Amino acid sequence: MKIFVVGAGQVGTAVVEALYEEHDVVVLDVDGGRLQAVAHRFDVVTVQGNGASRRALREAGVDKGDLLLACTSRDEVNIVASMFAKKLGPNIRTIVRTTNVEYLEIWRERELEIDFMVCSELEAAHAIARLVGVPAARQTDVFADGLVQMIELDVEVEPGGDDGEVIGRPLREARIPDESKVAAIIRGDSVLVPRGDEAVLRGDRVVIIGSPEAAREWSRLMLRGRTAVVDDVVVFGGGQTGFEVARTLTDQGIGVRLIEADGERAREVAEALPGVSVFHATGVDPEFLERERIGRSQAAVFAMREDAKNLYAATLAKLHSVAFTVAIVHEPGAELVFDRAGVDAAVNPRSVTAEEMVRFAHDPRIRQLAMLEGDRFEVLDITVREESELCGIPFRELPMTGSLIGAIVRDGEAIFPHGEDVLLPGDRAIIFTESSRVANVEKVL
Repeated sequence: MKIFVVGAGQVGTAVVEALYEEHDVVVLDVDGGRLQAVAHRFDVVTVQGNGASRRALREAGVDKGDLLLACTSRDEVNIVASMFAKKLGPNIRTIVRTTNVEYLEIWRERELEIDFMVCSELEAAHAIARLVGVPAARQTDVFADGLVQMIELDVEVEPGGDDGEVIGRPLREARIPDESKVAAIIRGDSVLVPRGDEAVLRGDRVVIIGSPEAAREWSRLMLRGRTAVVDDVVVFGGGQTGFEVARTLTDQGIGVRLIEADGERAREVAEALPGVSVFHATGVDPEFLERERIGRSQAAVFAMREDAKNLYAATLAKLHSVAFTVAIVHEPGAELVFDRAGVDAAVNPRSVTAEEMVRFAHDPRIRQLAMLEGDRFEVLDITVREESELCGIPFRELPMTGSLIGAIVRDGEAIFPHGEDVLLPGDRAIIFTESSRVANVEKVL
């Protein structure tokens, strides 16, 4: 597939990294330095030019393209690039990134000639809402309209104590929550495909595929008696991302308090979200935190515009006994800094946006995907072809390939397969695999 990526920033670079090995990729950007950095890392063609220029798109060869991913930080550039691409290449599909929910609403009303639009703020809000629902998870995603959930968990190292009936036991003997499978065990730099004699150990990172109920049970196991159900969240920052987080959580019936330093913005949020208690405060005043009993909240989300402010506020909230902290991060690599500082989870809106955009370049049978560990691994929701060589073979007889089918969705129900189960044509298989194996998975299924 010939793919044009407009924008070589964080989103564009993440998209290129996920696609360049399997596709013919052309990257456009006005910044020559960014293009040089991309060309140094990846085998792609780079074109210095304005993605919102019809001439630049024509000279880049968009008329011969199959897919255009417009992912600059400027919404209007992305929209205009899509409009021009549609005129130049009538068969090209266009996917546009936006940070403005209003543009998304206009697109949904079919007022914009764009095949799909991804809103960074909404994607980040949904990712945070999923994390709040499973507070032990580093990352989580839902598949098949919520029937299946993937969670990535750290198995904490604790001196002494009882490891229970899961940790340290061979998987065939461990009392794993029903309707779930251990899809992978990440131990240091190694990835173990779980077998019956393998065990989950403290210090491991595990990927679980199961029902939403099983995901919550795994969270309870990892939290070891700490709060596993969250119904009181404090959001720090009332900008667009914080606003969408608050609205998403409120829609799920979770009580939300929001802290915003700008008085005018605080009033706007209070008017738009009458079910949310809004405070005009910095959020980093210890007296305020004590007076409003912020430490008693079960979770806090830090959605301010600067990573340094989010990190300081999250650390302060931890000192005031907030149990679970999630931070929005903006700079590349900031997730590791927040992790080392003790913040429970970090979400980069650019990363989740790139993840959503990348799926359009995969096999059209892939309904959804999630990228893990810096795109080392992916979880795919793919429909099984009638001619697939794996159909009808009991799972216990399937070859070991390094990939694992964690769930099957058939006739609107989720099946978490055992040895005697088989794949059937039309099944939706939820699969954990290394990113380098995605093409093979598409081929055999």
